[in-house]
Amino acid sequence: MMTLRKAADRGVADFGWLDSRHSFSFGHYHDPAHMGFGPLRVINEDRVAGGGGFPPHGHADMEILSYVIDGALEHRDSMGNGAVIRPGEIQKMRAGTGVQHSEYNASKTDPVHFLQIWIIPAHRGLAPGYEQVALPPVPAGNSRLDRIAAPGGGEGVVDIAQDVTLWRATLAAGGRLNHATAPDRRLWVQAARGSARVNDEVLTAGDGLAIAHMSAVDFDADSEAELLLFDMGA
Repeated sequence: MMTLRKAADRGVADFGWLDSRHSFSFGHYHDPAHMGFGPLRVINEDRVAGGGGFPPHGHADMEILSYVIDGALEHRDSMGNGAVIRPGEIQKMRAGTGVQHSEYNASKTDPVHFLQIWIIPAHRGLAPGYEQVALPPVPAGNSRLDRIAAPGGGEGVVDIAQDVTLWRATLAAGGRLNHATAPDRRLWVQAARGSARVNDEVLTAGDGLAIAHMSAVDFDADSEAELLLFDMGA
């Protein structure tokens, strides 16, 4: 079973400095039919103008990922971390028992375009934590599937305190990829850039696809594309 969530059907928040599109209910956007998918609670596609950003604010009991598509995002938090996240990297902040953080466009002039992802952890009250890793480079013309977040982490993989494995699918023009899974797993595919067929469903940038009761996912792209695949426990 597959359910397509078109980019144009998402919730919208436009504050001038911020253009945000919500795949699931968030902030002032509330849709009982789209409250999340399994432990995947938030996917916001944010575009922040130069010099703009989110001032310090608090979170608790959430695994928060930042995945930059274009530009650079500057992070600071109450744990003492300060870093700039760029394309080809992934950041994980474990809010746990509570943390304050800010996220600003690292440029005063150029926009930053990124995905903000929240995953509900398997347990509450974890110690806060922070990770930022560089992802494997993908040579031009290549297609590859890289594991970038998972329980336990690893080299080039941030740790997620939930039964969720996140893969980055990078496809060259004409590229094909396959991901095998168990039919009792739930899958979500989020198109970050470009366009690709996913199990014969065409996804363009911003689209999401919920998949259940299937044992494999096939990616097929006529042009360059980049997608995120969440493989989640039942």
